[in-house]
Amino acid sequence: MNAQQFNVHFALQNLSDNSSDIPIQQALRKAAVLIPLMEVDGQLHMLITRRALHLRAHPGQYSFPGGKVDKQDNSIIETALREAEEEIGLKQSNVDVIGQFPAHATFTGFRITPIVGIIKQPFEIKIDPGEVSETFWVPLSFFTTASNRYQLRYMRDGQTFDVHYMPYKGKFIWGVTAAIIDLLCKHISTTDKS
Repeated sequence: MNAQQFNVHFALQNLSDNSSDIPIQQALRKAAVLIPLMEVDGQLHMLITRRALHLRAHPGQYSFPGGKVDKQDNSIIETALREAEEEIGLKQSNVDVIGQFPAHATFTGFRITPIVGIIKQPFEIKIDPGEVSETFWVPLSFFTTASNRYQLRYMRDGQTFDVHYMPYKGKFIWGVTAAIIDLLCKHISTTDKS
């Protein structure tokens, strides 16, 4: 799938109002992540980061660039773009934002809004080691293949919910990042509406 096809599929689908079934009782801190996609040789690729091991929230987990909403941010989109520039050196002007998904709640107290963006031009990744330990690209076609996306039912505090996961070349993508990827893939698919 190239960027033009992705845009058509993304725009033609209605967004779900509720994308998280995690039972959360506490007040949640607002955050945003950028789902960075870039076309390479006619196919979209997704950029994934790995959070630094010393971070308090989700250390070492695979994620998208992003973070907490700051007071100076004018919108949730601005948060995602600012964080991507700080974490991996992706200039805000180099991203074409095409939409967003409903926020995902996490047990760690965040309400994370995923922002979908197409990177216009290749760029030099400049990792902020205080935030990110590594980055890698995954062909979107890997994730859109339903057999590469898994989920388990998990029980916590007497309630069950789905945990998504996606192994890729020795890397274990799971949790909210995998749930967001699964939602994106289902949203753009014309056949996978489960």
